[in-house]
Amino acid sequence: MNSTGTESRHLGIHIDRTATDVYAYASDPANLPAWAHGLGGTIEKVAGEWIADSSPLGRVKVAFTPRNDLGVLDHHVTLPSGETVCNPVRVIADDTGSEVVFTLRRQPGTTDADFERDAAMVTADLARLKELLESA
Repeated sequence: MNSTGTESRHLGIHIDRTATDVYAYASDPANLPAWAHGLGGTIEKVAGEWIADSSPLGRVKVAFTPRNDLGVLDHHVTLPSGETVCNPVRVIADDTGSEVVFTLRRQPGTTDADFERDAAMVTADLARLKELLESA
């Protein structure tokens, strides 16, 4: 089945580190290969832009929202086709830890199976982020 409407799924994980620590690590594009495997295995800054090369999507540009004190980690991924996908992400303080929430938006024409696969990839990425930060 293909979706023609919009659908979002909020995927979150609790991390036993402060929101400040989580935001500082996750907002640095150089750290993406360690935890965001959905964007690929390498990223480099080229002419002022972050380019992920070994991405399953091909060569993509990743642009984060400017650093802020609100925990907003939104990032735009520009695909080889020129299409840009916005990924809303928040780091929210939760007592002495934090919660990271990624809003996965179904793109037009995405099948149910592909949307489930995307959700599983994001969930795995968040689990890697948790593991890295809690073991540091």
